Amino acid sequence: MILSDKDIKKYLDEQRIIIKPSPDLAKQLGPASLDIRLGNEFKIFNHSKKAYIDPMDSKTFEGLTELVKIEDNEYFVLQPGQFILAVTLEEVSIPDDIGARIEGRSSWGRLGVIIHSTAGYVDPGFRGRMTLEMKNIGMLPVFLRPGARICQLAFEKLSSPSIIPYSKKKGAKYFGDMLPTESRLYKDGL
Repeated sequence: MILSDKDIKKYLDEQRIIIKPSPDLAKQLGPASLDIRLGNEFKIFNHSKKAYIDPMDSKTFEGLTELVKIEDNEYFVLQPGQFILAVTLEEVSIPDDIGARIEGRSSWGRLGVIIHSTAGYVDPGFRGRMTLEMKNIGMLPVFLRPGARICQLAFEKLSSPSIIPYSKKKGAKYFGDMLPTESRLYKDGL
């Protein structure tokens, strides 16, 4: 069951769902979702320095990306065809009986900006700032400004609380992340 605006507000008021900084509900709360804003940090791929990525070899990840931080009044130019990692402004804490789906906002999609390539799910028990896997599939560069409402979270009530939420999962690779984070697939093993 997807939470309505009424239930999202209730969960925020009860601090069952915690969003920092607190969202401006007049602007960010939709009928069944909460808009989340773009942060100031981006990771760009050094594709001219790497011949390949071996998902199971952590050494091929060394120097793979470069962190780019911009000021609130600046913008990041997302070039056509460019793939980057970005991070949300908000830190999200989700209880053990709620999951969430990250969805792109249609206004960005109409510019050709994809918000996530595959990782559109936030596990129960997650805490941190969410990494966005962004790509410009359009023909023109697009300016990305910190604080822009870039995506939305739709919260889903689980049938029962998770036995092992993400916060208690052994080897939770992305718990507590605060910067855009590269793949840690190599930690999975084969």
